[in-house]
This record gives sequence, C-alpha cells and structure tokens, in this order.
Amino acid sequence: MTHILIVEDESRLRKDLVDFLILCGFTAEGVATAQGLHQALAHDELPDIIILDVGLPDGNGFELAAEIRAVHRCGIIMLTALSESDDRIRGFESGADIYLVKHSTLREIEAAIRSLLRRTGDQADAADDAEETWILNSKNWTLTAPNQHSIKLTATEFSLLNTLCEHGGDVCERENLAETIARPRTHFDNRYLDAVISRLRRKIDEHTHLQAPIKVIYGVGYAFTAPAVVQ
Repeated sequence: MTHILIVEDESRLRKDLVDFLILCGFTAEGVATAQGLHQALAHDELPDIIILDVGLPDGNGFELAAEIRAVHRCGIIMLTALSESDDRIRGFESGADIYLVKHSTLREIEAAIRSLLRRTGDQADAADDAEETWILNSKNWTLTAPNQHSIKLTATEFSLLNTLCEHGGDVCERENLAETIARPRTHFDNRYLDAVISRLRRKIDEHTHLQAPIKVIYGVGYAFTAPAVVQ
C-alpha cells in the first residue's frame, strides 16, 4: 500500500491531510518539522510520496527537497502558500515532482498523488486504491460503484452526493445539505433531508449490491466515507 508522509507545521491541515488520505486507501503519517522528516526517513520503511511544506519552523522546504532527491527515489509534492512563478521554478529545480498552493482542495491533492503514482510506475498501489473509488459523473448524473455497477440519479440525489463528495470525507453539516436540496421559497424540513438520504442509501444498496458509504454523524450531518471522484 502506498505510504505518504506529510511534512506540515500547520496542525489542522496536517491532520486533515492524514485523515483524508487514509480514507482514500493510503497509509499516511504527519510530522511538523524538518527534524521529524529526518527521523521518518531514518526508518526502514521509507515513504512512497512526501508532501512537503516550504516554510517549516526549523528548515527550508526547497533545501529539504534537494536533500531528499539526492538520496531517495520517493515522489515529492510541494504544498505551500508561495505561488509566484519564481517559487514554482525553484521548487521544481530543487526536486519537486508536483507544486501545489495551499488553497488546493483535498481532492486535488489526491488527484496529484494518483497522477504521480502513475508517472513513477507505482501502478499496483494506484490500481488497488482505485478499486475502492466511487465515481460521480456530473454529465449524465450517474454514480458508479467500485464494482462498476452504476445507478442513475435524480437532480436532488446528484446535488446531495456532489456536496458530500466536495467535502472529501469530512462531515457536511445538515444546514449545508439543506441549502443544497431545498426548493426555492419552500420551508425546509429536516425530516425531508433524512428521508432523501434514507432513500438514496437504499437505492445505492439495491442497485450496486454494496453498502452505501454515507454515514450519519448524529446531531451534525452526513459524510461520504469512501474515496470518490467527481468527473
């Protein structure tokens, strides 16, 4: 299984990345410093991909990327707030395979990881991860399960799933979902949301023969708990 190391000093982002990538079928761990990076690289099991912040409290990401590239073959994805052209060029010159700015969504980061795995020839792990992925097609409003069984969605069902998938496995609050599927000038009833979710889960179960990966977080909202790609 593909192992990913996140080097990021912002604790919330680091935790979000670790949790999301584990949900996507990878193994992932996070460290906050250059020292933590060096300690992780000293272990026997090296990461397949390193997601590297540039501005660390005890190190420079550009210099660290050059150090990593000199001794390891792992992929390097830079994730930084530095968005100028010169910064991107320096990132690639220092050894980064992909350069992303920090407003990138979790799904964009996942897509970058899978792209890098394909480019580096790690097809086996990429294929294993892809086997668990649900695909939401925005052109024909269909949901395709990992077993390749597809179902046609209504406009309400598609909007609901699209909103859930946009949260990348995180909890989507009831109010957010309510705004997504409420009809204009119509009072929204929370029981209607629960009814729509219940019907959708049953529909997915029956047509794909797989359990719908829609989890209720009581008192908060719902989450789509499987890896998903919106096309």
